[in-house]
Amino acid sequence: MTAAPARPLAAPPAARGSVWLPRVLLTNLVVEVLIVVTGGLVRLTGSGLGCPTWPQCVPGSYVPVPHQAEGWHRYVEFGNRTLTSVVSIAALATVYAVWRWAGRRRDLMVPAWVVLGGVATQAVLGGITVRTGLNPVTVAAHFLVSMCLVAASAYLVFRSPEPRGPRPLVVPPLVERLGWAACAVAAVVLALGTVVTGSGPHSGDAHEPARFAVDPRSVSWLHADSVMVFLGLALAVWLAARLTAATTAPVRAWSGVLAVTVAQGVVGYTQYFTGLPWGVVLMHMLLACLLVVALTRGMVRLRGTAGAAA
Repeated sequence: MTAAPARPLAAPPAARGSVWLPRVLLTNLVVEVLIVVTGGLVRLTGSGLGCPTWPQCVPGSYVPVPHQAEGWHRYVEFGNRTLTSVVSIAALATVYAVWRWAGRRRDLMVPAWVVLGGVATQAVLGGITVRTGLNPVTVAAHFLVSMCLVAASAYLVFRSPEPRGPRPLVVPPLVERLGWAACAVAAVVLALGTVVTGSGPHSGDAHEPARFAVDPRSVSWLHADSVMVFLGLALAVWLAARLTAATTAPVRAWSGVLAVTVAQGVVGYTQYFTGLPWGVVLMHMLLACLLVVALTRGMVRLRGTAGAAA
């Protein structure tokens, strides 16, 4: 009588977590960036009121209806709203994944809950934006909260492979302070960028545009000046890391920051001198997300160990 073949043992939770945790966190980051891009598409195509009510698309229906007055704009806006459900699921999965497979690490649980809470805040803020007729202040706030969520999501991706607990600096303290200064200026750059968009032709509604009462040319140059300050700080961090870092990870990370910043500058000047074509503006928004991701990676890589991932 032959013995039955042994059944393969199930992988322990830690092993499963080593596979699924990075996938969940990366998926969460991707959808956070994607909803910014689709939100930008809504604004740039004048579809911000394609669904004129909230949470319903039109009174009595949560989905677009035939012969709706908003035409094809309703599908653009409804698609963005639908993606909110995907973002919510990803945020919930992120909290669960960190709780289940990362040992409930506080340094990961806090940003995971920030993402989940931020998604809920965005849903409410999106409703306020619609009900206020795309007020440029609420539209700007909507975008800036998204940038915070992208930063928190990126932090989870880059911090999770490293051990829990305090991490030593791999650069002198002054370099990290320069990095934080670059982050502060980047926040100013993003805020001014929302004013530039909110004062220009892409206000979100094709029929009744709502704009900031500022001169688009003046605020555009102020935005460009702030980018120059940021570029100088990022270059200083990169050079200091190259001269003093105990590992090559900070240099590679801040090289990424510089690369995205230069690309963003090229796209920014292109859109300005070509009359703000919406496709180029959309690329500018995507690069803004990638800059936040790169900057978050740059700050994480200023600390670690000699064996830290790049």
